[in-house]
Amino acid sequence: MSLASALQSATRIQLDQASVLVLDDNGQSLDILCQVVYGFGVRNVHRAETVEQAKEHVASQTLDLILSDVQMPEPDGYDFVHWLRREAKEPNRFAPAILITGHTRQSQVLKARDSGATFTVAKPLTPKVLLERIIWIAREDRMFIECDSYMGPDRRFKFEGPPAGTEGRRHDDLPPEVSSVMGENLSQDEINGFMKPAKVSI
Repeated sequence: MSLASALQSATRIQLDQASVLVLDDNGQSLDILCQVVYGFGVRNVHRAETVEQAKEHVASQTLDLILSDVQMPEPDGYDFVHWLRREAKEPNRFAPAILITGHTRQSQVLKARDSGATFTVAKPLTPKVLLERIIWIAREDRMFIECDSYMGPDRRFKFEGPPAGTEGRRHDDLPPEVSSVMGENLSQDEINGFMKPAKVSI
């Protein structure tokens, strides 16, 4: 079943028939995250401690949602989602993928977005925040973009700067390049601003 069909109302979501892949190389963290997912009513939870194990599940199961930690020995969570969007077979190639990370600098959130992740959730993770993200994903009808430079959910946002061919930049526009080591961790609300698209008039 899809996440959209699981959503019944603003406060109720039925996930008992959903199939969820959980990837984390830390066994204790994996246990905790799986228990959180079970607490949402999910019965079909597929565990993976390595990206290779996760790929095996992607090849053998139809998945409705993927939860992956980012910090792992290479290949890491970014690499896994990048592979998922480009090489996995349908329908799993289009499955919502949430990356979970304790390092939420702006550059890393953008890296998660550009790898094809549907959302990024900051650690320490709470069941409330994770469920809110799942409900948001189920409600949103985001187009899937496929091109040479990017494959994943539509990542177009407000405040990306003036259109091509126009002059001037606002002081708060994103620079064209962002260092991977500079800046403080973003809050979950700030992460949401990068990951959640906003409708704009064209």
